[in-house]
Amino acid sequence: MRLFEYEAREVVKRAGIPVTDYGFTTDAAEARQIAERIAGPTVIKSQVLTGGRMKAGGVKFADTPDEAEQHAADILKLEINGHMPRGVLIDPKASVKQEYYAGVVWDGIRKQPVMIFSPVGGIDIEQVAEEQPDKVGRRHFSNLLPFSGFEAKEVIASTGVTGRQLGKLVPIVTKLAELFVKNDLTLAEINPLAEMEDGSFVALDAHMDMENEARGRQKALLKELGVGDEETREAREATPFELAGEEVDAMDHRGVAGNVTEFDGDLGLVIGAGGGSLTLFDAVRNSGGKPANYCEIGGNPSVKKAKGLAKLVLQKEGVDKIAVMMSIVSNTRVDIVARGVIAACLELGYDPAEKISIFRIPGAWEDEGFKILERYGVRYADRSTSLHEAARMAVGLQERPEAEQPSQNAGPDAPSEVTR
Repeated sequence: MRLFEYEAREVVKRAGIPVTDYGFTTDAAEARQIAERIAGPTVIKSQVLTGGRMKAGGVKFADTPDEAEQHAADILKLEINGHMPRGVLIDPKASVKQEYYAGVVWDGIRKQPVMIFSPVGGIDIEQVAEEQPDKVGRRHFSNLLPFSGFEAKEVIASTGVTGRQLGKLVPIVTKLAELFVKNDLTLAEINPLAEMEDGSFVALDAHMDMENEARGRQKALLKELGVGDEETREAREATPFELAGEEVDAMDHRGVAGNVTEFDGDLGLVIGAGGGSLTLFDAVRNSGGKPANYCEIGGNPSVKKAKGLAKLVLQKEGVDKIAVMMSIVSNTRVDIVARGVIAACLELGYDPAEKISIFRIPGAWEDEGFKILERYGVRYADRSTSLHEAARMAVGLQERPEAEQPSQNAGPDAPSEVTR
């Protein structure tokens, strides 16, 4: 979940990191009042969850309160990359001596936060790493043990920063690492972290992403920041299809049948098993298939939940068939998923043998699940078929003429055990 800049600035400020005398507003007249309080040249920034603000005209400079009001009025009506602004942030135009970069990001491979620092700020850190790799310092640290200022000092000093600047930067970077862990963030960066002409250091911009699963733990903070419970805060607004996927997952507490992401393909996916879902999605694409969606199913969902996910995918515009695939699991019952996806087909008036291109979920209660699939003529694969081979089969079967598809063994009047 992404935070707007004005919210990230507030988190930085609460952590004791110096910030400018900024103000946030959704009203152009109030922008004038903030500029009058600042009493000097200002910067008016659009508050959107996307990049490219400067190029799109979402960042403007004003010398007077009247000019600040006019710029705010223009920016509040400006759409940037499909995003309308939440409001505008009014900032003093700073007299900067040097710009630095300080950030912490979650390393999913190491399962640890990694601190990143550079004396070259104000531009993308990726660009600095490519053009001046010696100017980027990195260090992993524990998110369980207390963070040491020595760790911050080491990573800053590795970029060549010494003396008074090093002494002033260490507590700022230390606090950034601490707020990262405290607030369950996956990204916390200050860019630029500015050294002013008077020698002080100030955070001129901040960006933060919070772990979605941490919303419950961070409820008090989010409430204070004004973040609503219904806000997803992703890089783009969730589509109706994706919102419907959240409703399916919320049907009951049993298992997972959600994390739905919409794509433009014609092969619907009901996939799961942790990293297996990502592997299967990539395998379908590598086999020449065009996924209509990404999703996750597992953890022993109810038949109702599995049916709901399958119905959602089957009803997506452009979907021709669905592939139901998982890795070998120990707790998700094969018969439950089989009942769910077959019931979804039947309730929508489809022949399961025609709509399900492949079913590959070996695991618990697989013999019972395979018997149900055989009853409806659904093509399935056991654990002797790899994930990649199952993906190739799904794509291949989708492309075969209708006459070559597996024959139907049962119709709408099948036994009621499927929908229990």
